[in-house]
Amino acid sequence: MSAAHFARVEDKIAALMRTRETVVAMQGEALLPLEACIRSAVRPGSTALNVVTGPYGETFGGWLRSCGADVVTVTAPFSGAVSPGEIAAALREHPAIDFVSLVHAEAATGNTNPVAEIGRVVREHGALLMLDAVASVAAEPLLTDEWGVDLCVIGGQKAMAGPAGVSAVSVSARAWERIAANEAAPRRSYLSLLDWKERWIDGGRAVLPHAPAQLEMLALEQAADRVAAVGLDAVITRHRAARGATRAGVRALGGLTPYVVRLEDAAPVATTLRAPDGTDAREIVAAALASDASVPLQAGGGALAKEMIRVNHYGTAADRGVVLASLAALGAGLRTLGVSGGVDVDAAVEAAGAEWDAVTTG
Repeated sequence: MSAAHFARVEDKIAALMRTRETVVAMQGEALLPLEACIRSAVRPGSTALNVVTGPYGETFGGWLRSCGADVVTVTAPFSGAVSPGEIAAALREHPAIDFVSLVHAEAATGNTNPVAEIGRVVREHGALLMLDAVASVAAEPLLTDEWGVDLCVIGGQKAMAGPAGVSAVSVSARAWERIAANEAAPRRSYLSLLDWKERWIDGGRAVLPHAPAQLEMLALEQAADRVAAVGLDAVITRHRAARGATRAGVRALGGLTPYVVRLEDAAPVATTLRAPDGTDAREIVAAALASDASVPLQAGGGALAKEMIRVNHYGTAADRGVVLASLAALGAGLRTLGVSGGVDVDAAVEAAGAEWDAVTTG
């Protein structure tokens, strides 16, 4: 892959992210640029605000502390989202905050945060905003520049239906200034954004600083091209339809309830469900997969494994047939475990199909 081709892929990703800022495609999965952003922009002795609405927010907190930052944490229940008011209150209480880390959509917990409103609050305060948009890009609107996101990280493996082994980060001019002034920012390191800037961007993207991961970069380009060919709005609509259809179907199915209470807090990439009292979510998932091994179901992670079921509907799984099959498998699993009272697969499929059609044709 030539340097010019590499740069063209970055430009396609920038268009998808709705940004005119610098975009760097990094040769690893998205945890690489996420950690690089924090270690590059956060200096020892600074104060950072970390928003926790799922496991990735918890990970960011650990990185921030290891950089020597004083970390202020705002935590929202996994059944909802953080509010702009909560962010504004934390910023007022801790005026020294100069860095905010936030996850847009948490596929692991099925919630999504109101980035546009939060971005406005953070911008008024003057802090940098880092956004993990790995699960949200191409599944819901991502307006990086308009929302004032200084460091925005995406991956291709969710809604874009692309590779997991390459990712990208957009860096605002403000963020570059902060990184350049940080004596603790990594240099001569795989985590160094400054190395990318000096060796790639400042040189006009004419010579690659290393041998690119060619297959992953080509796969990322193909994923971006597919989204562009179908139309970003159409891809986003398909994910919204999958979310709405899954939630409508579950309510009609009986036995299960959405873990995320409000529709506006529910991520378009995955719907999490609360298992009935006295049952184990892992057993329900196992029984459902025994009925249909092709459906994208899994139990929640860690402490949520016994109570949460996750229905993934991103990328190629944001599909009417996949959603209906997932609901049918869940119904079969519930019946296998004896949770049969009120479980109605036909009603679930009918409700889900009607909701899908309403979203995609409305």
